[in-house]
Amino acid sequence: MKLGDRRWDISGVALGGNTFGWTADEAMTSDILDAYADLGGTLVDTADVYSAWVDGHEGGESELAMKPWLARPGNRDRLLIATKVGSKDSRKGLRPENIHAAVEESCERLGIDTIDLYYAHFDEPDVPIDEVASAFHDLVEQGTIREIGMSNLEPDRLRAWCNVAREHGYHMPIALQPHFNVVHRAEFESERLDIAREWNLGVFPYFSLASGFLTGKYHRGDKLEGDRAGMVAPYVSAQAFDVVGAVTRIARDKDVAPAAVALAWLIAQPTIAAPLASARNLGQLEGIMQASSVELSQEEIDELTRLSDGL
Repeated sequence: MKLGDRRWDISGVALGGNTFGWTADEAMTSDILDAYADLGGTLVDTADVYSAWVDGHEGGESELAMKPWLARPGNRDRLLIATKVGSKDSRKGLRPENIHAAVEESCERLGIDTIDLYYAHFDEPDVPIDEVASAFHDLVEQGTIREIGMSNLEPDRLRAWCNVAREHGYHMPIALQPHFNVVHRAEFESERLDIAREWNLGVFPYFSLASGFLTGKYHRGDKLEGDRAGMVAPYVSAQAFDVVGAVTRIARDKDVAPAAVALAWLIAQPTIAAPLASARNLGQLEGIMQASSVELSQEEIDELTRLSDGL
């Protein structure tokens, strides 16, 4: 897939790094990265804020957990690395001076000189978009980053960034990372899909498995329990459970994990470069990586699309 000025051979699934330094310790992080690369994976996505939601963490733990693996001879060339700026408490926002400081800190935590894909994670609407676009352009010119991505910005700000970059000859954003999965479609499909098409953005959906809801571990009528119960609750509805039922049935017929089917539906959607999915152990990684080879029929894709219409 051509992203920006480079042709990146992105695999079926991009590996999310939110578990690294949290539910996957440093040793397990290295094992997961080894296995992901061995299975043909190409892109790992983290953020400077991961995992600040854990008591005693401040953000940067994921990047630090990846550092020993990246330091091993040859490993840096095995994977593309994406990270983000904008939501870490000590580096919140998109003012140019903050962006420049944050990217240097991320490079230091990762132990690398250049980040392959750098995202504006969350917006700071009071900052003029031309200042944001200029700051990211400067990072490419300096060689600190290779490509630019946008995540949780409102549609008008996404369009404005692209327009400003074209008008001033800045390096263009090449990637969009929205909240999108088979039980959460409207937010992306209502406006962001058209923006991705218009500006030729590769889309890397996050929450691709709806915080685990699409793995089939939750059942209709059961009380939500566990660490992710609060994150899963917004997805729960009778219609969403109909979708999960179909995902689970298709997975059983194909002898793959339900996660692989949910991810394969995303891969089949227009503009999708690769869905993001994370793993805290090798078993979970195996399940999500099945999505790279599972083949959904057009009838199966259409069934999941029909069942999830309006979500």
